[in-house]
Amino acid sequence: MTNNIIIENQYKRTSLFEKDNVNYLVHVLKRFNTVPKLNNINIITSTTEPDVFKIVPNKSIIIGALYLKNPVLALVYLRYGIEWQLWYKALSNKKKDIALCDIAAFEVTRIFYKLLPKEDKEKLESVNKILIDLIKKDKDLSAEALLGFKELQDFHGLKNTNKKFKEEWKPIVENLAKPTEYLLMDGGDLRLNIDEVALLNKYGCRPFPRPDAFTFASSTATSVSNYAFDKTDKVRSILIKNSLKNGFQSTTNAFSESLKNNLKNIFNLKEESEIIFSPSGTDASLQIAGITQIITDKDIAHILVASDETGSGVAAALKGCHFENTTALNYPIKKGDRIEGFRDVELIKVPLRDEKGELKSASQLDSEVFNAILKTNESGKQIVLHVMDHSKLGYQSPSKDMMQKINNLNDISIQVVIDAAQFRLDPQDIQDSLNRGHIVSITGSKYFTGPPYSGALIFPETISNQIFDIKTTLPKGLNNYYNHSDWPTTWSCSKDLSDGYNYGSYMRWNAAIVEMDRYFKTPILYRNMGIEMFCNFVEDSVKDATFLEPLYGNEMKANSSNSKGFGLRNIRTIFPFFIVNNGNVLSVDQVKKLYVLLNSDISEHFQGSPLEIIRLAGQKCHIGQAVNVKYGNDIQSAILRISLGARIISESWVNRDISLFFRNIEMQMSQITVIIKKIELILNNPELLD
Repeated sequence: MTNNIIIENQYKRTSLFEKDNVNYLVHVLKRFNTVPKLNNINIITSTTEPDVFKIVPNKSIIIGALYLKNPVLALVYLRYGIEWQLWYKALSNKKKDIALCDIAAFEVTRIFYKLLPKEDKEKLESVNKILIDLIKKDKDLSAEALLGFKELQDFHGLKNTNKKFKEEWKPIVENLAKPTEYLLMDGGDLRLNIDEVALLNKYGCRPFPRPDAFTFASSTATSVSNYAFDKTDKVRSILIKNSLKNGFQSTTNAFSESLKNNLKNIFNLKEESEIIFSPSGTDASLQIAGITQIITDKDIAHILVASDETGSGVAAALKGCHFENTTALNYPIKKGDRIEGFRDVELIKVPLRDEKGELKSASQLDSEVFNAILKTNESGKQIVLHVMDHSKLGYQSPSKDMMQKINNLNDISIQVVIDAAQFRLDPQDIQDSLNRGHIVSITGSKYFTGPPYSGALIFPETISNQIFDIKTTLPKGLNNYYNHSDWPTTWSCSKDLSDGYNYGSYMRWNAAIVEMDRYFKTPILYRNMGIEMFCNFVEDSVKDATFLEPLYGNEMKANSSNSKGFGLRNIRTIFPFFIVNNGNVLSVDQVKKLYVLLNSDISEHFQGSPLEIIRLAGQKCHIGQAVNVKYGNDIQSAILRISLGARIISESWVNRDISLFFRNIEMQMSQITVIIKKIELILNNPELLD
């Protein structure tokens, strides 16, 4: 087979590599990076058999040269072949179960095809190949039906002696025969769906790496890193193998518990603390609402601090109402309706800003919170105080002194929940909150830049023991939201929840924990210096840009002056700003349009311009999405945000070299300069915002 060449060594001056085709080939190869990386499996191109596609089990995949003339076709076939090899390895070469490889590889490839951009699917419209024909059928083929397609067996040449789909295979295929990028957007809600052109979700990011974008959007959401994606993809392979060997249920339970234990270890949490995984930060609020319903017979009052700078669905969730039109388990519901089993509660909102849009003083907020607590306590209600520890614009409330005053109150029934969804905290901050008996709500998808929709609640031992003693079950409507497996196994209150597993949530948390682990492996001295360097640069850059007006002011480092040591919660890491053009602040719609333009390649609007301008216009820049804020006393506008994320630090330490670390920080600082220049470019072409 002298004319068969390993694909990485294939670079001849064929038509495939002509100037017009190279950019598209690069586009396709970028997506190939999401395909599992298997050891000892060679991908070989054949010129002697240009129309061949052959899987040599546990050895190679041979693909004919004709496939490569249509890179998307080659991509889809190779995705099938590699997935087949992955499952064959997981079976430990059990040829009698070869049918599972055919079924799982097809299911993964079918989903992979659905996630291709529209322009790639158009390249396959006129293709007449058996695999493409089966995939394009607009209905799911059952496992039994797939066993009847001899063409799938012809790919590998092994005879399928088992014509029956084993029952124990079903949950493994249903949960793990999915591309990793699909799992990272599964088990959330419609906000994680991606469009078919740019492949971006509502938050402007993807469920697979997007290294071509400058990304400082940790206040909202971030595309998964190459590092975390690869680690999570490898975990999927391990889970497939372990599920086939040890059974799906025991493997999944062990995986879920290992994630929780890893989280505890990273933040040095006591073993007795309990963790509930949530599909999102808003889901965590709904879980708190559900637990509160069964932990007390009293009327309930939720005091929501920073109600104007928390998640948009949090208020509805705390009232026991649907906050979207689908649940994380994909049940259709109606946004705003009461969830079955929830009784009425009082919701007291304490916004950070007044009616004019001005930020209230710390003392004013403290006074509002304290008065709300005293007034509610007079009515004998169970109080749930939701403390904001980093809002979406970077604020905290109530103050440390006020929290101490609240803790000293007598004859009061109150539970404190720390809203740390931004997770801009150090391990000691989490430990201190738990030691005070507070419940802490976190996500892995903000500061730590895991994939969006990875929420969790951390319970101190005292609260966990209290919930353990409760025999009442959670409100019935939560059965459509959560699985029993996400909750502590010792709690009987969750026993009636669904029996399934939210693998999407698990995989997102795996990616987030990978990011946390490498962040804390950066030596603390360099970590803190890198944070100071970057944040100081962003602060100065925003202030120096005449067309940007920072929302923060003298409160910039108000907390740090009262702190003896460095801490994430004592430094501003989120930098919100208004955008002004010719003396006028942009409207809400203009800010939202500018946000989209920033995150897109808009070079087509600058044809004929100098190369430097074309490159600037083509650079995708992903920052924190628009938040509506009043400008002055009466103009409704919106701000955008540039934020520090953990990945800025950890990816700068990738070489474990001090001089390279600071150079890498500086390189990311230079990306901030590019972002600000692109904002200016857009403003200088106002027709783009029409």
